[in-house]
Amino acid sequence: MTTTPARADVRSDDDPTGTLDLADFAFTRAAWLPAPVERVYALVSDVSRIDLWSPTASGVRYDDGAGPEPGAWFGGRNRRGEREWASRSQVLVASPPGEFSFVVGGVEEGAVRWRWTFRADGGGTIARQEWTLLRPHPAFGPTRRDVTALRATMAASAETTLLGLARWLHEHPEG
Repeated sequence: MTTTPARADVRSDDDPTGTLDLADFAFTRAAWLPAPVERVYALVSDVSRIDLWSPTASGVRYDDGAGPEPGAWFGGRNRRGEREWASRSQVLVASPPGEFSFVVGGVEEGAVRWRWTFRADGGGTIARQEWTLLRPHPAFGPTRRDVTALRATMAASAETTLLGLARWLHEHPEG
């Protein structure tokens, strides 16, 4: 199982060797959320709720009989601009209340890891959302410019998701 970024042989706009270090495109976003860490973990690991906060994911569900545990699979729909597609992901880590992570495309062959970590902070939780490219994929595009644009889109999505989750928690303090 590989969840460490690789180097990608894609056309680089400014590197004639055509090799990009995918680790260069990783990002982390964090936010303070107005809820206990256990509640935040439970909400995020219930993938069916992500479309309440995410501008890019919808219809996400665990496979029948599955739930937030390592190895579990779930599917849903993703959007980027005018494009929409089906996506399958596999849970990598489910360690309440500290970490929930999954790999888009599956732990063995997937191309992107999303990792959420949670830490109690006063009366709330600091949630960190990390995005890491693990291996090249045609959906990323063939150039550095394409991968950079994808990263910018996904970073904006992560920020919007964290803000949406914070807003939802504020509006639903008990539920």
